[in-house]
Amino acid sequence: MPFEKIETPLEGLLLIKSKKFFDNRGYFQEIFKNSDFKGLGIDLDFNQDNLSFSKKGVIRGLHYQKKPYGQAKLVKCVYGSIFDVVVDVRKESKTFGKYFTVILHDSDDYLFFVPDGFLHGFCVLSDFAIVLYKTSAEYSPESSSGVRYNDQFLAIPWPIETPIISLQDQKLKSFKEEFLE
Repeated sequence: MPFEKIETPLEGLLLIKSKKFFDNRGYFQEIFKNSDFKGLGIDLDFNQDNLSFSKKGVIRGLHYQKKPYGQAKLVKCVYGSIFDVVVDVRKESKTFGKYFTVILHDSDDYLFFVPDGFLHGFCVLSDFAIVLYKTSAEYSPESSSGVRYNDQFLAIPWPIETPIISLQDQKLKSFKEEFLE
């Protein structure tokens, strides 16, 4: 199988190593294959693919979609490098409110599987980054929400001092406002 599943401390959150096949032309790599992912225990229909281009210092997130439009994501950094962050917002989970971070590079072989029930965001570390991600549900503006990247309760150690944040992301609620009140 060209994919290897790597567990993380947060249940359901996975790093997936994808094998590269090299020859004199370069390499070939599968990013997603439904039958192999089912073999890893990921049995989802991905309904939308997204591609983002961001400059160094951009933080996108922390985003999620409310039920019934929740999204699982399969994230791949195809150019550059990013500091990727997820936060468990599944209230019944033992790790509710805990975060996990990973650095994804275009040169590595990793995909990041983020189940439904997690906030997701990333910060661009390289001059720019291109990120490709699949989602299990289409974007739904009315169910789209999130938490401010610099939320004091979460205290995520973002590796940038003066980030570039969208106006929309600046207006997001705190973790307590979104999930604890």
